[in-house]
Amino acid sequence: MVHLKAENITKKYEGEKVISDISIELHEGEIVSLLGVSGGGKTTLFNVLSGLSQPDEGKVFLSEKDITGKPGNISYMLQKDLLLPYYTTLHNVALPLIIKGEKKKEAYLKAQKLFSFFGLEGTEKKFPHQLSGGMRQRAAFLRTYLSSEGVALLDEPFSALDTITKASVHEWYLKIMEEIRLSTLFITHDIEEAILLSDRVYILSGKPGRITDEIKIDLPKPRSNSIVFTEEFNKYKKLISEKIISDFR
Repeated sequence: MVHLKAENITKKYEGEKVISDISIELHEGEIVSLLGVSGGGKTTLFNVLSGLSQPDEGKVFLSEKDITGKPGNISYMLQKDLLLPYYTTLHNVALPLIIKGEKKKEAYLKAQKLFSFFGLEGTEKKFPHQLSGGMRQRAAFLRTYLSSEGVALLDEPFSALDTITKASVHEWYLKIMEEIRLSTLFITHDIEEAILLSDRVYILSGKPGRITDEIKIDLPKPRSNSIVFTEEFNKYKKLISEKIISDFR
């Protein structure tokens, strides 16, 4: 089942195309990465998919419903966790539910039930400055999951983490996604991260940005970080690296 679909998306700024004729699909329970260099239009595309920006051409569909230019239908997790410093972790996580109109008590209960599952047990009353970088990202992801309608956009969710923390969060993310099956499209500049986490990879390159390749990652699941040392993984890394380099020639 196609959960999210973009058809022929073109977006201009000040008369110049930033992205051009982009068509992508996200299937139910799938993790797909959007891989490319900085300035290629990935965030512009996410702003269109989330409804924050109206495309100059093209349409966006969520489960066949036209949501073009209509924000609030898809959860969007930005690069920074954006946890409010004066709210507890529980309040931060439950906030989207409260904004949508749920009573605070009910929103808290719904969020708290998932704290243990997301590895956040014991942080409910802590404030963001009391959490590690990895814990902050877990809280931000739980907030995104709670506010989603089965689809989430993640804009470089792990880029701010140091290498060791990132490896730990990757391992956690892979395990939890096997359980929740949240249809996810995420931006990354990291080829290894894209291969490790994804079912498919779209390569966005050029000016204006276009989808130049779509690569299916046929590696066994569940995955762990150790898969990066396998021959199969390195074949994908070589293939994607060559495709990205060829786009610059």
